[in-house]
Amino acid sequence: MLAAAVLCSFFGALRTSAEAPSSFLSGSFQVQADPSPAKPAQDIPGAGTNSTTKKNPAKKAATGKKTTASSAKRHYADVRKPRTISPRVRRMRQAFVASASLRPMAQQLLQDRSLPAYAGVQAYARAHAKEDAGALAWLVLGYAHVLDKDYAKAIDPLNRAKIHAGDLGDYVAYYLGTSYLETGHTAEALATFADFASAHPDSLLVRDAEVSYADALLLEGQAAEAASLLEQIRVPIHSDVEFALGRAYAASGQTAKAAETLANIYYTMPASTEADAAYAELKKLPSVPPPTVAQLKTRAEGLMNRRRYADAADEYRSLVNESSPDDRPRMQLALADALHRSGKNRDAKQVLASLGSVSGELNAQRLYLLGQVAWTANDNDTFYRTVDELRQADPVSPWLEQALLSAANLHLVHHEYDQALDAFREAQQRFPNGTRASYVHWKAAWLTLRQGRNEDAKKAFEEQITLYPSGAEIPAALYWRARLAEEDNQPVMARAFYQKLSDRYRNFYYAELGRQRLKHLAPAGDTTAEYALLDRVPPLDSSGKVTESEPPSDELHVQKAELLGNGGLVDFAVRELQAAAATDGGSWAPAETAQLYVETGHYDRAIESMKHSAPNYFALDIPDLPRKYWEALFPKPYWSDLKRSAAANGLDPYLVASLIRQESEFNPNAVSRANAVGLMQLLPKTGKAVAKEVKLKRYSASQLYTPAVNMQLGTRYFRGMVDRFGGSFEYALAAYNAGSDRVDEWLAQGKYRDPQEFVESIPFTETREYVQAILRNASVYKQLYGTP
Repeated sequence: MLAAAVLCSFFGALRTSAEAPSSFLSGSFQVQADPSPAKPAQDIPGAGTNSTTKKNPAKKAATGKKTTASSAKRHYADVRKPRTISPRVRRMRQAFVASASLRPMAQQLLQDRSLPAYAGVQAYARAHAKEDAGALAWLVLGYAHVLDKDYAKAIDPLNRAKIHAGDLGDYVAYYLGTSYLETGHTAEALATFADFASAHPDSLLVRDAEVSYADALLLEGQAAEAASLLEQIRVPIHSDVEFALGRAYAASGQTAKAAETLANIYYTMPASTEADAAYAELKKLPSVPPPTVAQLKTRAEGLMNRRRYADAADEYRSLVNESSPDDRPRMQLALADALHRSGKNRDAKQVLASLGSVSGELNAQRLYLLGQVAWTANDNDTFYRTVDELRQADPVSPWLEQALLSAANLHLVHHEYDQALDAFREAQQRFPNGTRASYVHWKAAWLTLRQGRNEDAKKAFEEQITLYPSGAEIPAALYWRARLAEEDNQPVMARAFYQKLSDRYRNFYYAELGRQRLKHLAPAGDTTAEYALLDRVPPLDSSGKVTESEPPSDELHVQKAELLGNGGLVDFAVRELQAAAATDGGSWAPAETAQLYVETGHYDRAIESMKHSAPNYFALDIPDLPRKYWEALFPKPYWSDLKRSAAANGLDPYLVASLIRQESEFNPNAVSRANAVGLMQLLPKTGKAVAKEVKLKRYSASQLYTPAVNMQLGTRYFRGMVDRFGGSFEYALAAYNAGSDRVDEWLAQGKYRDPQEFVESIPFTETREYVQAILRNASVYKQLYGTP
């Protein structure tokens, strides 16, 4: 069911101990593209370093939609329906409407925790001291102090919140108990947590409170009682419960159980918050047996899966020493792989050199890794030589498939098109059912077209559809086969292929191009021709369509979520929504979750939640998803400023919105690893140069976090690229992502029919998909909103 797929299980087990709140309300981390390096990465030719954007806590929060009484009415449009509303729900509705003006202040406080922000919320709390709205403000103040780990200061506002907390009392009690625990007031913590479950039976924090209660019992020397309590909530397994239980076992003298429990965390949950602490506790125990090879393998593999390559390498070093002679070569190869992925190529090369004689798949992996080490070091001759050795040693190994793909992409980036074509074709012919078979077949077909061999290209495009009808390359194959039909004066065939493309891949990049070609296609005499090849393209899975439903407005968790949203407690609110959705079963949860994010200014999180909920949305027509879905996926924040900046530079505001969506997903505080900042991801030096150009007075780099300034400078910078490339948005977008020099280099590689052929020819996968995505998104914006 769609509702169950909203946010995976991010809020499945909230454990907000002293460390956990630091991750709350911090915004989602959006992978962001920076200019690509000169060398391609494995199977992505020249892919730029994906940089992770993050909130800058020193910067102000985005201002979301202001919640008013009228917006509250929108949530509760069914109030007048004849149904019984419980007093608890009615009270929360009233508190929601009354606390609307708290939201911006609460968001600001939880974002930056500045003294003025604290003062503002505190003034609100005092002014509404006898109301539920005031209790919410006190809760926000207390929680802000918890985020700052200033637990002593959290106690007073949380105690004040208790009086009128109502159904937010569980949050108040949990954080009050946590603050008591962290400040050494163990007796008060015990009293707070002891009756939590009975006082708040509907709370989503019951398990977390039980863990904290056990922590308090342990501090009071009641280890056996703590262990007994934790054993009752041990299923399903959570690392925080296991860690507390391991400590309780150790304190109660149950050393064997403690060792087993703590070791289970460290070796089977290596990426958990408690893993390192569990190991520290494990070392304190007497007579702990050494880890088994199986445990070390499990931990190493878990770390590799989480991309903690340096830590994985440490584990594999131990495994090399502990493994049997038969298994040792595998561990050495795994160690070399981890070292390579962590950037320690010299060490990886030494490990591979010490490997000794191996055969079969082990030798194939050895050669592959040697090649990757050489590739990273720009030692292309050695890289190609190892590919040749691998081809001779094991011509059917999956390692050869990966090596051929790397070789093809390397040739492509260096404009060695004949060699690239040969490598792509070889990879497809040797591994027609391999994991990248569709991709390598397409690249060979495309290079054939670029070499001017149109007849061969037609056959290759049709073969692409025949062999890989479900592949990601089918939209491109349909479009370019239709283009060749146009060039051959075959309008009937072209029309059929364009129509199939438009119908099946509704909002894909190539579908919009196909519709544009259809508008200008000469009328065809025979419009009844059918092409069996097109029937191979599978229809869209109809399960992607969504029928809108309304949330149960009389459901306690739904109303609680609305009220928590007014306090800026977004993650808590989302968790309450998910709890309601799990029992109700309707399709309303994704839209309500996204709407909550939008109303609190977290547009990036709304977009990401919707992408998880409707992953195939680009293949759907607009009516196939509720309007709320589309508006969350393609929001219009900062619209007045965006339109003004776009108009000042002669740009389509929808194109600018699409560019921002791709760069930062409308997170004004986004910062990339390359230090690109804000909505349009400008480097500080770029912002300074453009600010000087537009004569922006008293400019400072911190202004890049201000949406209006960022868009003013970003649109001017982008306009300069458009002008530099003769008005082509395709070239300008490519330059925005990969740099103007690279675009100049790509444009010099022969003639192109049009900018669309240039885009498909971009050797950097990241940049190619970046340009296509922005142009595609601009089309969706226009369909949704019409004239800007």
